[in-house]
Amino acid sequence: MRTAAGGRVERDVELSFTFDGVTHTGHQGDTLASALLANGVHEVSSSIRHGRPRGIMAAGAEDPNALVQMEVPFPEPMLTATTIELFDGLVARGLPGRGRLATEPDPARYDAMHAHCDVLVVGAGPAGLAAALVAARSGSRVVLLDDQPEAGGSLLGSVDLIDGRPALEWVALALAELASLPEVRVLRRTTAFGFYDDGFVLAIERRTDHLGLRAPDHVSRQRIWRLRAREVVLATGAHERPVVFTDNDRPGIMLAGSARTYLHRFGVLVGERAVVFTTNDSAYGAAVELSDAGVEVAAVVDARPVAPTHWVQQCERRGIEVREGHVVTGTSGNRRVSRAHVARMVDGALGPRTGLGCDVLLVSGGWNPAVHLYSQARGRLTYDDAIGAFLPGAQVRGVGVAGAAAGRFSLGECLADGADAGSRALAALGLDTPQSGTVHETESVPLEASLTLWSVPDPSEVDRGARQFVDLQRDATVADILRATSAGLRSVEHVKRYTTIGTAHDQGKTSGIITSGIVADRLGVEIGDLGTTTFRPPYTPVSFVALAGRDRGHLHDPERVTPLHRSHEDAGALFEDVGQWKRPWFFPLTGEDQETAVLRECAAARQGVAMMDASTLGKIEASGSGAAEFLDLVYTNLMSSLKVGSVRYGVMCGVDGMAIDDGTVMRLSADRFVLTTTTGNAATVLDWMEEWLQTEWPHLAVRLTSVTEQWATVALVGPRSREVLSRVAPDLAVENDAFPFMTWRDAVVAGLAARVCRISFSGELAFEINVSGWDAVSLWEALHVAGSDFGITPYGTQAMHVLRAEKGYPIIGQDTDGTVTPHDLGMAWVVSKKKADFIGKRSFARADNNRPDRKHLVGLLPVQRDVLLPEGSQLIQTAELPEPPVPMLGHVTSSYRSVALEGTFALALVKGGRDRIGDTLYVPMGEQVVAVTVAEPVLYDPEGTRRDG
Repeated sequence: MRTAAGGRVERDVELSFTFDGVTHTGHQGDTLASALLANGVHEVSSSIRHGRPRGIMAAGAEDPNALVQMEVPFPEPMLTATTIELFDGLVARGLPGRGRLATEPDPARYDAMHAHCDVLVVGAGPAGLAAALVAARSGSRVVLLDDQPEAGGSLLGSVDLIDGRPALEWVALALAELASLPEVRVLRRTTAFGFYDDGFVLAIERRTDHLGLRAPDHVSRQRIWRLRAREVVLATGAHERPVVFTDNDRPGIMLAGSARTYLHRFGVLVGERAVVFTTNDSAYGAAVELSDAGVEVAAVVDARPVAPTHWVQQCERRGIEVREGHVVTGTSGNRRVSRAHVARMVDGALGPRTGLGCDVLLVSGGWNPAVHLYSQARGRLTYDDAIGAFLPGAQVRGVGVAGAAAGRFSLGECLADGADAGSRALAALGLDTPQSGTVHETESVPLEASLTLWSVPDPSEVDRGARQFVDLQRDATVADILRATSAGLRSVEHVKRYTTIGTAHDQGKTSGIITSGIVADRLGVEIGDLGTTTFRPPYTPVSFVALAGRDRGHLHDPERVTPLHRSHEDAGALFEDVGQWKRPWFFPLTGEDQETAVLRECAAARQGVAMMDASTLGKIEASGSGAAEFLDLVYTNLMSSLKVGSVRYGVMCGVDGMAIDDGTVMRLSADRFVLTTTTGNAATVLDWMEEWLQTEWPHLAVRLTSVTEQWATVALVGPRSREVLSRVAPDLAVENDAFPFMTWRDAVVAGLAARVCRISFSGELAFEINVSGWDAVSLWEALHVAGSDFGITPYGTQAMHVLRAEKGYPIIGQDTDGTVTPHDLGMAWVVSKKKADFIGKRSFARADNNRPDRKHLVGLLPVQRDVLLPEGSQLIQTAELPEPPVPMLGHVTSSYRSVALEGTFALALVKGGRDRIGDTLYVPMGEQVVAVTVAEPVLYDPEGTRRDG
């Protein structure tokens, strides 16, 4: 079915491809669809619900049928054959309703780019090229993008002339001029799929898809462009829409405009004998040009009472019958259309039917401007009775629409409108418009009025409308729409969801407006009042992997490691993920399981000396004259009274008064502080603080800087820790009087500049030693040597949790769940009564926050001291499980085995927990119910004598 000459494919480059197990050949420049049609293949898939054969209907992204499964170079489902560029070795198969996801990882690379411009032009057809030329000649920074491999848009599938020469010569000259201008970027194979606020447009560039197996590994397959434009010109063209009739889904039924595209762009004849069914003038061009190319055109069936004189004369010269006032009522055929049933229609009534034999039926019900991006930019649409379509309505700031997208369909109108749109964009930027070369001569035939016809009455008396397909991808019919309206649905949005019309990969490009028209006719309302469904991004399907770009695997969720990570690996540590950090979980010796190792580590911290890598704690430096006032506002307790050289524990709450993070604050000078956060919340807390600083208190002179990775921190813990520290810091006075709890000192430790803090998260005498990340290994090794005769032991996060839980120190996010206040944690002392205001203060006065039956943090001691309670277990009042629903009193938040307590213990949130101290509650564990005693949350050294040294 390839013509002897013509088209824009490279006929001397032959490509081999396989479809449904059969090997075919095509040419460079083909799409998979055009190559299949050239080989006589129309049927490419089957419908999702009924399994009916479906064929190629269009030539672009609007095709609802031609979905295929790619197998080579990589398995990928739900791709449209009309948008796949052919390459040598391509392997694909038709979809039997549904696709199949790949089982192996995609080996291709993906990336993203950011770009700014003065004018962004979307669409490189005649209107888009004209707009880009005008804007670029002013010296503006211009980005022109188009989804096709080459510019030209509708001109690629036409025989139009511009200034007396083939239109594509004008396209070539326009591209050459744009290439010569330094501030212009032209992006081919790039689809704008989302238009957001303030001129922000997302587009996807297919960089190597067309190369197939020859794609270089070092070049990304697809690229997401994040474009920010001061002015945007949308020259996105229009989609031809079909007319709905019975059995309108057979392979061989195509849009008339697509047949012209296949002829002129690809040199492919879509059939041998054609029938053309139209409601407007545009389809006559397809009939005439196909006839000239050797296709027998049986008839043009024009639904209008009077056919256009010019085109009737053209058809008569070629022996093409024109049946005016007629419609196609249905089709016949097995795997492909073989006959079109035609009847006269007067005022909606059908006359006797006759049959016209054909192997292709070309349909044109008019053209829908591609207003998707305009609508995404919050542009309002208005219905135009003359063309039976929705057009851009009121002007949107920073957005212009030109050419067919604005309802101007002739070539001359498109060129003039595109140039005007470029001029308007420049005027909005305060720039003058160059006048050279903006007026062109074109030839056009005056258009006769079109007829708006959504569907042809179904001549069948049984299952009326059940075989009249509106959304071919969803197998949704006129009968489905009538069923929806009969059920009382009046909104087109509701009908969409009831019928699923417009929810497939094509997003209703050929079915959406038809649906509105059928619903409006059914309800007896104006379609302009009914409106359309909402156009949402993406305009065409975009793969998740493309959106992720390089943000995949380790780059999606980076594994952060401390400077001591290699040392921990050498010591045999097992790691756990805390936020993005790899933290040592525990350090098993040969033959030790986790429980044994953790108990050994805890014993070392309680009885001798141990050390832990605490580098992952979030560290934020707050500086500036307003820093103290700012910290008073974000913490519940007073920070401005903190003395230089001292440290204070603090809690942050949300506006609802619930605890969101805790940590310490060090005052380095009058206007400089370092605060710590929990490991997993560091970025969140910094972002949260920045939001308050920038939106609520911008008058405060405060600068926040993350210094988490600048400092490596080693916690030296245990009753022998002071002795070990004195060995590596002989010039540092470490006794209580000289270095009291909750203070810090600058010192030289193991020959390294360090900041040492008397802070304890274990309840033991402890020091946190902070050095530069570059010096972390030297510090770690020096401490190991200095404490070797004391049996110094590295410990991990599991032992850390046991130690802190024995002291009743809560972990925000584990012992809290977003509904817990500092008072619930037993830390009313950390909430200032002196400060006038801080985040969450007013919420503490709420009646609900002062209920006596709120959940409080308490300790739990199982009566059977060897029973380890599962974290998350619920607590109940009785030893016997009552009938459901079972009233729950609370749940276990943390549960561990303890050397110091000689048994198991837990922390829990329990209703009115502080009033239940000493009571016995019960925890269901499988088939048994375990008794527990409610205790104070601080179960070890409640006086703090060990911590105070």
